[in-house]
Amino acid sequence: MNVRNCRNCGNIFNYVAGQMICPACREKLEQKFQEVKTYIQEHKGVGINEVAEACEVDAAQIRQWLREDRLELTADSAAYLVCESCGTPIRSGRFCEKCIGNMTRGFQDVLKGNKPAQSQTRASRDDGEGPKMRFLK
Repeated sequence: MNVRNCRNCGNIFNYVAGQMICPACREKLEQKFQEVKTYIQEHKGVGINEVAEACEVDAAQIRQWLREDRLELTADSAAYLVCESCGTPIRSGRFCEKCIGNMTRGFQDVLKGNKPAQSQTRASRDDGEGPKMRFLK
């Protein structure tokens, strides 16, 4: 059991994954997100600071939701995020489409490169090399 203190309220809770906040604070944060989402839908073209003031949410939290791809800036917005890899302006997330494509190809190349190595490892084990297994009676 992984017991932690909530970063928001300080209560003890069983930490599973994600942000280190208790389920009650997580629920409150989700309600705030829904409030922000509704406000943005009703007031098209609003800025981050205006939404933060109107919904009583920290602007940093709104930026976090943008990074998590839960919200997206409009194409004509004066505010923007930057790709963490190349610095290109983006509307949401952490990386631009070009960098996502490069990372995907890189991961695929690594996976393709490891398959022959795995088959060689198996072959070496069959040749009597590597760890041996025995059965107990």
